[in-house]
Amino acid sequence: MKFLYVPWRSNYVTGTRDKNKRSGEQADCPFCVQPTMEEDKKHFILGRYKYNFVILNLHPYNTGHLMVIPYRHVKSLSELNKDEKCELMELLSLSTGILEDKLKPDGINIGMNLGKAAGAGIPTHIHMHVIPRWLGDTNFLPVIAETKTISVDLNKIYADLKPGFDVIKIEC
Repeated sequence: MKFLYVPWRSNYVTGTRDKNKRSGEQADCPFCVQPTMEEDKKHFILGRYKYNFVILNLHPYNTGHLMVIPYRHVKSLSELNKDEKCELMELLSLSTGILEDKLKPDGINIGMNLGKAAGAGIPTHIHMHVIPRWLGDTNFLPVIAETKTISVDLNKIYADLKPGFDVIKIEC
């Protein structure tokens, strides 16, 4: 086994980094700010519901990558009440159906990164990822060139998916 000596990362491991430089606090949280702007098309918000909203990921892993996000700024599932969780799960289920109908993926990944160490880009506001997958959608570019190919414009995906989210009615 080979080891790479990287002492400059010790502050991240020990938790002694500057706590004031953490991003994602409520004041600058895009998941809190974007829904208040009432510019759904500009921010690719596909649907607004009582406790959650659905939005296309602006930095998608794949074409059609969307997120289901509670309006409330919480960092763990246990902080959501029963109605918020119920709606979140219903929206996940309905979102997969819309993606399957409109994009015809070979599969779908659903996941959540809880905390910075788990890969959460915005660790203080939970969100669920729904990612359409196709056989052969992975290649060497992300590894070698740090580049991910997204083959369809977000505006087109938004226009294709939006009608499906406009008709959703949820009762929990």
